[in-house]
Amino acid sequence: MKSNRWKVLWGSFTYWLGRRSLQSRLIAAYIFIILGPSTLVSFYSYEAINAMYIRDAKEKNQSLLDVEEMHIQTQIESMVRAAQVAYDDPDVREYLSNTVEPDTGELVEFSNNSFKALTRIQYYNPNVEHLRLFSSSNITEIWPIFFRESRVEDEPWYLKAEEMKGTEYWSFSESDPDVIDRYNGHTYVSTPKVSLLREMSIPANHHVGMVQVDMLLQNFSPRTYSETPESESQMLIADRESQLFTRDSHSFIAANPEMSAAVQERLQHYKATGEWKAEYKENGKSFLLLHKPIERIHADLLNIVSMDSVLMEISHTRNLLIGANIGFVTLITVIAYVLNAFILKNLRLLTEEMKKVRKGKAYSGLVIHGGGEVGELAHHFSKLMNTINTLVARAVHKQALTKEAELRTLHNQIDAHFLYNTLENIKMLAEIENQRAISDALTSLGGMMRYNFKWSGEYVKLHDEIRHIENYIEVMNIRFDEPIRLVLDIPGDYMEQEMLKMSLQPIVENAVKHAWTGEESGMREIRIQVEEWEPHKIRMTVSDNGGGLEPEMLKELNQKLMWAGLLDKTPQAHGTESNTYGIGLRNVQERIRLFYGKEYGLQVFSEQGKFTRVEIILPKVMLTGRVYSDDKADDR
Repeated sequence: MKSNRWKVLWGSFTYWLGRRSLQSRLIAAYIFIILGPSTLVSFYSYEAINAMYIRDAKEKNQSLLDVEEMHIQTQIESMVRAAQVAYDDPDVREYLSNTVEPDTGELVEFSNNSFKALTRIQYYNPNVEHLRLFSSSNITEIWPIFFRESRVEDEPWYLKAEEMKGTEYWSFSESDPDVIDRYNGHTYVSTPKVSLLREMSIPANHHVGMVQVDMLLQNFSPRTYSETPESESQMLIADRESQLFTRDSHSFIAANPEMSAAVQERLQHYKATGEWKAEYKENGKSFLLLHKPIERIHADLLNIVSMDSVLMEISHTRNLLIGANIGFVTLITVIAYVLNAFILKNLRLLTEEMKKVRKGKAYSGLVIHGGGEVGELAHHFSKLMNTINTLVARAVHKQALTKEAELRTLHNQIDAHFLYNTLENIKMLAEIENQRAISDALTSLGGMMRYNFKWSGEYVKLHDEIRHIENYIEVMNIRFDEPIRLVLDIPGDYMEQEMLKMSLQPIVENAVKHAWTGEESGMREIRIQVEEWEPHKIRMTVSDNGGGLEPEMLKELNQKLMWAGLLDKTPQAHGTESNTYGIGLRNVQERIRLFYGKEYGLQVFSEQGKFTRVEIILPKVMLTGRVYSDDKADDR
């Protein structure tokens, strides 16, 4: 159904296009020829520009991500060095592992040496927010560096750091609470931080304390918490649990509620498969999610890039391409229209002259300057019109001569009524003399003559043709001692069948002339039979029990019938009696094919010494105008 609909639409379009002027079709062809390649070039150019803009955006923001990752690596190194200095100081390790309270002198000495050295670490590393050491013993706390573990042993990161057995453990937190806990009920301002934690064991597997180095995330990763209202990107850090840390103001995460879950889902997918999908859409907006793993701290650095400005530039470029195409096609159309109008001017003059001739106006001649195809066409048109005028003059002269000859012939024709009246007078004399055979023969001959002279059309009913055959047989029986018997096997319904006038009589006449051998044992019966052959077709058979045909003659006759009506010249045999045999059959064949088509016609079957049968295939049509179907044929 769909393909048929497209065929109908295509047919309608081609019909509509075919009715347009040549100039319109040429301009449409120019537009199609130019617009197709132009559209393809623009499409591929747009795709290339689109890919280039997206690639540039990725590279630009990926480079920012790389720079930030280098800064983070620097901060990691500074935090590791600070922890390592405290971890390697033997006085610090001894102080943390002390189980006996030191005296005042020892505390003073420790404070003047090791404590000051640890304080200088923060001085030389201003980004380090805290350097804290926690002891499992009840040591004297020296704020703000030395504390007892009882203050932090309930923190979630404490147990995880202790399980690392002296290796680094990195923890991210949304706030930096005061470990001294001097202000009960104080609500801390959100100051996200990253912490390096390392267990201290003296000797091995003997826990004595913990080293903690803190750095605020705004110092650890400045771009993650930088305030840039007009920025088209936003960086964030995800810890090992995929918890996200980033700024709160002008945040893409806050503006797009589903983005946070999407980022966490992609992080989990990356950890499981190593694959990362950068494209993301939400609320009709497009983003790029660029990713950089920081394996040492088991974290991920991400850069969320808004593609609004990039897509705006791409849209602007697309509009420029479309505008350039429209302008280019418009310019080409105007130029093509002007040039076609100039080129086709002579063709329009020739067309107008042809229209005048078609309407019956006399051709007065046409002069077209210039050569080319149009000039040559105009020249041949002028020659053609001169030839037509000459032929018309000759045809008019011939027609006048023909009419004159017809009038003379009509004057010389014998009046048909005179012949009918003469036959009726002879018939009356035969009846008076009691010559019934002569009277009947004259009646049949008169019927034949009336049937021949009454030519009101090509088509007659079958029963009219049968009546004419009966008259012909009655006349021909005068020649024979034993009459020819005509046997009819025709259902009554088929008597209304349409026939070409005088199509059966030549077949019967052919049988009478050529099938009778002159012997008493020769042909004595002609049978006419009608039956249905195929849907909407009938087969009419005319058979005799005469001497039949020789095989060579039968083959030659059927070959002539096969070619009859199909070519201008039918193959002829030479030097045989069959040259004259079958002329009437060929005439009937040509008429049937002329009026009904080449699928209808005659075929002859014969067996020498036994029979000859002529089969006629005709369309099943009644002269009432109806074509019989299988069921209707039974009901009539």
